[in-house]
Amino acid sequence: MIPIVSIVGKSNSGKTTLIENLIPNLKEMGYKVGTIKHDAHKFDIDHEGKDTWRMTKSGANTVVIASMEKMAMIKNIDCEKNLDEIAEWLFTDVDIIITEGYKSMDKPKIEVIRFDNPITTTDNNLIALVNNFVDENSFQSPEGFDNIKLFRFKDVEKIADFIVQRFLCKDS
Repeated sequence: MIPIVSIVGKSNSGKTTLIENLIPNLKEMGYKVGTIKHDAHKFDIDHEGKDTWRMTKSGANTVVIASMEKMAMIKNIDCEKNLDEIAEWLFTDVDIIITEGYKSMDKPKIEVIRFDNPITTTDNNLIALVNNFVDENSFQSPEGFDNIKLFRFKDVEKIADFIVQRFLCKDS
């Protein structure tokens, strides 16, 4: 099974920025990285009037648009798929999957803290906290989180090393 690590936190805490900084670090180490963004709201990547939109509106259950450089699929589903189903179905060519969100799923979580106390509990697979406060030096482990690894937001290389050691090293 491909390891899945979820980056969680409140809105505007820096989750996306952390992920976009982690990806090149992991790639430089030779790993292939996939990402999944969880959206609790309805979203649409298709645009009204475009060919793929028209194909979907005419009743196609799955529409793929492909070029020499990328491919995208729009697939109607009856219910939300869990991370393991998505990973097995779409991510056969990566070494690790990093998600943004999925705070209620049972996957290991790294939470970005920017405003106040964590939203994830230690019994919900929290493995690390990333301090994204303006004054990074003032951050201390919240009460009850003493055994959780702490990182500063700018220490992306250390966070990437932590992920590699924990999930990608053969002898871990």
